[in-house]
Amino acid sequence: MKLTVLGKSPSWEDAGGACSSYLVEGGGTTMLIDCGSGALGKLRAVRDYRDVDAIVLSHFHADHLLDLIPFACALTYGPASEEGLRKPRLIGAAGIAPYLERLGVAIGDPDLIVGAFAIEEYEPGVAVAVGALAVTAHEVVHIGPTHAIEVDANPGRIVFGADGRYSEELVRAAAGADLLIAEATLPEPDPTQEVHMSAAEAGRLASAAGAGRLVLTHISDELDLDFALEQARAEFAGATELAAEGSTYEV
Repeated sequence: MKLTVLGKSPSWEDAGGACSSYLVEGGGTTMLIDCGSGALGKLRAVRDYRDVDAIVLSHFHADHLLDLIPFACALTYGPASEEGLRKPRLIGAAGIAPYLERLGVAIGDPDLIVGAFAIEEYEPGVAVAVGALAVTAHEVVHIGPTHAIEVDANPGRIVFGADGRYSEELVRAAAGADLLIAEATLPEPDPTQEVHMSAAEAGRLASAAGAGRLVLTHISDELDLDFALEQARAEFAGATELAAEGSTYEV
């Protein structure tokens, strides 16, 4: 199984970057975890968007899904619309269809997104088969319903922690992951909030979960990235690095 980072920025893009999106390929299956701002262009630089079998959303925040709009436009108005291709699956938490309908209303086209994808809901803790891959959503603590996304290729497990503070729920979701993609939004730990983690907390998460490898994501290029890496490595003895658009990882 191979993971390619398409976007690793927080809610505003790095210079030349994109927001959260990860391309996962294995056993002939091609899927995205999240599709944040700028993700479609990054995807097109490495793969044909028409080859994507499914998109799995961790939560309904803009920086994790806004490029569903241009993706839907490509499927609706681009060459794909003339080729009779099947719709990619779009899998998210309960309420995904009404949410996407409201997003469509906001951009003046209620049917654009829901018409371009085959919409499905996942149930937390229950694996969903996406081709050769098994995808499981795990509830974690953030603003609104948010889920860490586990992808199992048997063998090989990737866990994307989504957004959220350090929590036992996140430790359980990440337990034993070969590759853990964990957010490191905050420059320092902040126990007064329940929204995001720092790099130090991401390192502590990887250690508590027994992860094999840690990649820090959802971190702005305006922060001190060397310091962030140092803080994570102080908490986790395994291989640790910063996500970068275009980076690839084999599991």
